[in-house]
Amino acid sequence: MPNQHLIEARGVTKVYQTKDGAVESLKPLDFSIREGEFISVVGPSGCGKSTLLKMVAGLLPVTAGTLELAGKPISGPQRDVGIVFQSSVLLAWRTVLDNILLQAEIRRMPKAEALAKARQLMSMAGLAGFEGKYPWQLSGGMQQRASICRALLHNPSVLLMDEPFGALDAMTRETMNLELQRIWSESKKTVLLITHSIPEAIFLSDRVMVMSERPGSIAAIYDIDLLRPRTLDMMGSPAFAVFAKKVRAHFYSQGTLDH
Repeated sequence: MPNQHLIEARGVTKVYQTKDGAVESLKPLDFSIREGEFISVVGPSGCGKSTLLKMVAGLLPVTAGTLELAGKPISGPQRDVGIVFQSSVLLAWRTVLDNILLQAEIRRMPKAEALAKARQLMSMAGLAGFEGKYPWQLSGGMQQRASICRALLHNPSVLLMDEPFGALDAMTRETMNLELQRIWSESKKTVLLITHSIPEAIFLSDRVMVMSERPGSIAAIYDIDLLRPRTLDMMGSPAFAVFAKKVRAHFYSQGTLDH
């Protein structure tokens, strides 16, 4: 079981300065994420979910409070994280393998080591045999698998995912949930997932963090004690329904629910 706190937030806030004055995006947040844990964050649009993820990545500074990764304050872009966005952001003129290796070029990783790691990740993600294909020759789900491989190439301890399957159709999204569960189980990474899908959050996570409307605050954190590995059939179980009802109640009470 994961135990060591890898990410810790204490009184973390975010305030944007605009021409009309200060705009509070996040109220003080307090949470910790253990090493190897899978955490999902759900909440209404505009509540600050993506802002939180960018602060963990070091792409946005915190306004107040402390945010630490592996015991060190997060200041500037972090080398020990990988990021997957809603769009796969693959370069159309590069093959799948070369898109994954772009991470190695940027980070100046040894070529032989990077190539071996890329092939290992592609095999793990079910992309073996597609090394020479171009993004336009892949389905949306396969493009996102390549994006996940690229994010893991430099072996980060944390994988940050911002609505990575939001643009996929429902059946492909379910398949990708199964794939992500398997990849997470094999890679042993700590994952922070931003999603609008309550079933997705429950299916994948050890804990689900529910955020309120903007300015975002933590409304609740639920431990998801469903057995692993999880199957799609579990989504129809009474235990799954109980968790979904608890999370969904936060949004129905506010009159907001994103799909």
